[in-house]
Amino acid sequence: MRQIVLLLLFITVACTAQTGQTALTRLRCEYRENPLGIDATVPRLSWEITSNKRNVMQQAYQIMVASSLESLKADKADLWNSGKVSSDQSLGVTYAGKPLETGNACFWKVKVWTSDGKESAWSEPGSWTMGLLQPSDWQAVWIGLDSAFAGDRPTDTFTRLSARYLRKDFRLPKKVKKATAYISGVGLYELYLNGSKTGKDVLAPGPTEYNKRTFYNTYDVTSQLQQGDNAIGAILGNGRYFSMRGNGSGLPPVTNFGYPKMICQLNVVYEDGSTDRIVTDNSWKVTAAGPVGANNEYDGEEYDATKEMPGWSKPGFNAASWLPVQLVSKPGELLVAQMNNNIRVMDTVKALQVKEIKPGVFIYDMGQNFVGWVRLKVKGASGTQVALRFAERLNDDGSLYMANLRSAKVTDKYTLSGKDTEEWEPRFTYHGFRYVEVTGYPGKPDLSAIEGRVVYDDMATTGHFETSNEVINQIYKNAYWGIRGNYRGMPTDCPQRDERMGWLGDRAVGARGESFIFDNHLLYAKWLQDIEDAQTPAGSVPDVAPTYWRMYSDNMTWPAAYLIIANLLYEQYGDDQPIRKHYASMKKWMAYMKDKYMKEYILTKDTYGDWCMPPESPELIHSKDPARKTAGDFLGTAFYYHLLTLMERFATITGNTADVASFKALGENVKMAFNKKFLNQEGGYYANNTPTANIFSLAYQLAPEDKQKQVFQHIADKTLNDYKGHISTGLVGAEWLMRTLTNYGRGDIAYQLATNTTYPSWGYMAKEGATTIWELWNGNTADPAMNSGNHVMLLGDLVVWYYQHLGAIQPDPDAPGFKKIIMKPLIAGDLKKADASYHSGYGMIRSNWEKTDKSFKWRISVPVNTHATVYVPAKDNKNIKEGGKPLADNKDVKFLRMEDGYAVYEIPSGDYEILQDN
Repeated sequence: MRQIVLLLLFITVACTAQTGQTALTRLRCEYRENPLGIDATVPRLSWEITSNKRNVMQQAYQIMVASSLESLKADKADLWNSGKVSSDQSLGVTYAGKPLETGNACFWKVKVWTSDGKESAWSEPGSWTMGLLQPSDWQAVWIGLDSAFAGDRPTDTFTRLSARYLRKDFRLPKKVKKATAYISGVGLYELYLNGSKTGKDVLAPGPTEYNKRTFYNTYDVTSQLQQGDNAIGAILGNGRYFSMRGNGSGLPPVTNFGYPKMICQLNVVYEDGSTDRIVTDNSWKVTAAGPVGANNEYDGEEYDATKEMPGWSKPGFNAASWLPVQLVSKPGELLVAQMNNNIRVMDTVKALQVKEIKPGVFIYDMGQNFVGWVRLKVKGASGTQVALRFAERLNDDGSLYMANLRSAKVTDKYTLSGKDTEEWEPRFTYHGFRYVEVTGYPGKPDLSAIEGRVVYDDMATTGHFETSNEVINQIYKNAYWGIRGNYRGMPTDCPQRDERMGWLGDRAVGARGESFIFDNHLLYAKWLQDIEDAQTPAGSVPDVAPTYWRMYSDNMTWPAAYLIIANLLYEQYGDDQPIRKHYASMKKWMAYMKDKYMKEYILTKDTYGDWCMPPESPELIHSKDPARKTAGDFLGTAFYYHLLTLMERFATITGNTADVASFKALGENVKMAFNKKFLNQEGGYYANNTPTANIFSLAYQLAPEDKQKQVFQHIADKTLNDYKGHISTGLVGAEWLMRTLTNYGRGDIAYQLATNTTYPSWGYMAKEGATTIWELWNGNTADPAMNSGNHVMLLGDLVVWYYQHLGAIQPDPDAPGFKKIIMKPLIAGDLKKADASYHSGYGMIRSNWEKTDKSFKWRISVPVNTHATVYVPAKDNKNIKEGGKPLADNKDVKFLRMEDGYAVYEIPSGDYEILQDN
């Protein structure tokens, strides 16, 4: 039985089995679920095929797209009928139908022909709608109030600005058939219709480089409207649009875009086919006298329930005291559809313990460091104020450890209305925390008084990883919590202190490891646009994007993430669009750095070095020992060379053939100059012989072939002897540490680093009670100015190594998107088993192996329309069985060779149980 899983650019659809025909069941979305309001006028369609048979490949497909569900069901594809197309492509098939226009509803289905000669049934329908594609489609205008209200402090160091409430009454004279809301509110918004909130998104829309690009979101609001009187309302929070800090904060230059503002358009279609529009204009009214008196992502939210305005977003509310809105300027150049999902409440956490450390001061332990807020349940007298303060750690006396939060006040305040039991959670702030201090609570709160709300970008968890080693399992769990906690519409460095920025260097390689755990495709594609939007006219790329801190230090290692992540999206998801979209910008940056900082083919500039390598003293943040530091010109040149190889690849993909030769020639000159300057020919090491220096000479293929073994031996010797079998790198060196050790035959050293529980190591963090990943290897002893308890930058390539080497799930870089899979398990140390899975664009890949003294058992799943190169640990290929029979007898499996203790096979799609007896 064959199954097809249908994906549109951003679609999930459900299918049901049909008796006697191909069953169409588990449908998933490559990007988003049945998207509304996209502005990709030529969307790409993808689907996923599953089968209980082996060796199934797609040979052809047919797609139908119609403007109504009824037409599609009748096979009347009035938008596009591809006909039967001979192709094995099932990812990123380009729509080639009639031009799509504003507001179009599109319904589609697909069927395929496979290598066994069978034709599948049609999938169940998927759908998408188009957004407002032209500026002229917007009849609405931007509204707001470009001034402060009483109690606001917009120019203080600790800025304070109340939420703005906006509303309008309107009348719909006929029965509504369809209604769609298009809205952007910056910094943040919540939309209400007739008293109820629209959608489940929080902290919307996504953060952008606001002076260049602002996102709008689209909602189907048909069910929220009625014939007759209606009301529309919105609450505007500050987010990153209105600055969280003013002058004198001591922070880097902070960008303030202005006061909150919004644009909203409600397109209504009546049952008789006529249409109407409700738009933001000067008929709206605004107030800041509502209950949200302050909101700031660093400092928290203040809510006074005694100031609630019952019915404020319902028709007939008396808004006589409200002010007329102002027509205000647009935030930036572009208003575009948001193509990545918004943030949502994705999980809940129950408190494990509550202690009263002194009268009226209660400390809750949530048991896990996470990101979001708490929902408060309380009953008491009107005017009683409960304060909630958040921290990652406790002092010895049981009070909150606040020193590492710097100036962030991280305090939510709720003033009771006095009506029965009240429940409240904030709208426009978030916190990174494990512990919550509750003060002012009437009576003695129990464990049910608060509930943790885990908040991050709405994305699927695509990976699973577990081993027989509990240290590795705990580190993986810590990584999982830290990664999802730092998805905030951009990948942030930390969620708790007065920073929370999208540092480029933190995610250069970490993003690849994350992509095994989460479907972060859309988030990182969006972030690449933030980076281009922040690029200066001269070509400089910032250290932080969006540039809420304006930092342009012109280094190589941090902005390198721009190219490295574009390459990741290509290899992991089979998506070449980011490469095509940003090619010119990337080329511009490479030229800028070359022209400004390259001398005799050496890139002389780097700012941060191997950031946060273990220092020689537990109190230090950064090492002062020159022997531990890797020179900036070494790192700058090594990275520049690596990026030239990526640009050569990108030029090939984009058809810029003249650039291929140019990048290749420059790369050859850079490589020659690099080895002339940094290679110690006699000693066989690079620069000052740090493991980081030697790692990059190998990882980036800069070392001459006859020197590679000698260079690698220095890495092994330094790690085992000078650093006593512990990690020596910072975030830059860690980007290639584990894979380089493994690729050069010392997976045993990588395994030792992965399982250490003494300082410095990931296991040390866990042993010391961490439930996420620290910013510093010595995060429990270093100066609190920089010891975040929830950073992911020091993970480096650890999660990549987990999946690709221990879990044996790796994409072939020459067959992107896991069209071809490399499965080569690392057998190291005391590891007895590993269980890994990853849901790729083609389907679920599984690898579950178990080793005993007598055998190696391995269960693997290879998705339909792919094949795998499988490495079975063995001395020869004579005693390898599959399903109880010699693997060599399987007509679908091809033996390739013996290689370094592995029998290598080419294996088609299907489920296999491989057994190798010693």
